[in-house]
Amino acid sequence: MVKEVLDTAALISWPIIRLNGCYAIPSQKIELCKIYPKKEIKIDSAELIWIEPDEKSLEIATNLAISTGDMAGLSKIDLGILALSINLKKTLVTDDYRLQNLAEKAGIEWKTVSTKGIKELWKWELRCIACKKIYSQPGKPNQKKSDWGECEDCGSELKLKRIR
Repeated sequence: MVKEVLDTAALISWPIIRLNGCYAIPSQKIELCKIYPKKEIKIDSAELIWIEPDEKSLEIATNLAISTGDMAGLSKIDLGILALSINLKKTLVTDDYRLQNLAEKAGIEWKTVSTKGIKELWKWELRCIACKKIYSQPGKPNQKKSDWGECEDCGSELKLKRIR
């Protein structure tokens, strides 16, 4: 049996037998049980290995996400499962394109749950939608998935934009 690090999409979609022996972080279970309470029995009956990444891997994942511009689009759980993949040197199973992008950059094998996956690597910048001022990537995951704040110069919304 291949032991992989699973994102929440796999925890939701895969049958129990496919989850057995795979890795996940404890905060995924908390989030999943809060969003999908009926999945708690399935998750509890699966023989998942619940583990936190080590600090060094979390630092590597953080620095990588800042360098690619992906940090502003990640949740704390996203960063945690990326770090766990780096820590364990295990395949990351995710439908999240940002995580696929980061896994590729980190040299970590990845595969999808139900999507085709990325075809190329992207870099991102945090930019004002009006005056186009570019902001530094935050040093930690965004609490509100798509709310990056307002421009300090003009007050307009900040957005993640792909660097071409």
